[in-house]
Amino acid sequence: MRVLGSIVLHRGPPQTIRTDNGSEFISKAMDKWAYARGVELNFSRPGRPTDNVAVESFNGRPRQECLNEHWFLSLDDARAKIEA
Repeated sequence: MRVLGSIVLHRGPPQTIRTDNGSEFISKAMDKWAYARGVELNFSRPGRPTDNVAVESFNGRPRQECLNEHWFLSLDDARAKIEA
């Protein structure tokens, strides 16, 4: 909520937030925050990743190009390999 609040201060509230049904997005606090600001929460249908193709594509690319190719020993090791 703090991050969203900060973004809204700088950019104004969005009309809609498109999200999946993860616990961080279906909470009463999130619902109350959105309602108070007139923001519609638009949930994707469970089991339908095609409802949000852009995000699924974005998430798949790092997985294919990085996570499936490297074994990370620590956070510092991951940073070094990703930045290379």
